Amino acid sequence: MADEEGVLTDLDNNDAAPNGADNQPQVSFLSQYIKDLSVENPNAPKSYQLNEQPSVDVQFNIAADKVGDDVTEVSLKAMLTAKAGDTTLYIIDVTYAGLIGIRNLPEEQAHAFTFAEAPRILFPFVRRVVADAVRDTGYPPMLLEPIDFNQLYIQQMQARQNQGEAGGDTPPTPQF
Repeated sequence: MADEEGVLTDLDNNDAAPNGADNQPQVSFLSQYIKDLSVENPNAPKSYQLNEQPSVDVQFNIAADKVGDDVTEVSLKAMLTAKAGDTTLYIIDVTYAGLIGIRNLPEEQAHAFTFAEAPRILFPFVRRVVADAVRDTGYPPMLLEPIDFNQLYIQQMQARQNQGEAGGDTPPTPQF
C-alpha cells in the first residue's frame, strides 16, 4: 500500500491491479436514493375522527434494470394502504433504489444478490421513509416488520423449479 498525500492505494502508481485482482468477484453499492414517493391523505381531517382500528395492506415488489455493463439499478417498491372500514386513511407508495456494481460474479450468484441481498440492504431505508411519511400524514409512524428476502428468494426459486419454469441458464425473476 502506498500513501500518496493521505490517499491509500493498492496500485503503487500502476494502472493494472496486482496479482490478477481485476478478475476477482466484486459487488458494491454505488448509490442509493428515493426514486419515487407518493403520500396521500385523502380523507383528512374527517379520518382523524374515526375510532375504528385501521387495517393496513402492505405490498412489496423488487425490480432490476441493467443500466450499464457492470451496473444494475435495483428498486424496492412498497405500497401501503390504511383503511378504517370503507374510509382510506392514507396511501404511501415509495420506490427506493440502489445502483449496484457487479463484476466477475457468476450469473446465478449475481441474480441472487440482485433479488435477495440488495433488497435486504435497501429495506431499512424504505422502512424509515415509510415511517416518516405516515407520521407526516398525522398518524403514528408505521414501522414495517423486517423481511427475510433471502428466504423469500429461495422459496420463489424452488416454486419455479417445481413448476418447471426455470429453464435456461438465467434464473427467472422472482415476484414478491
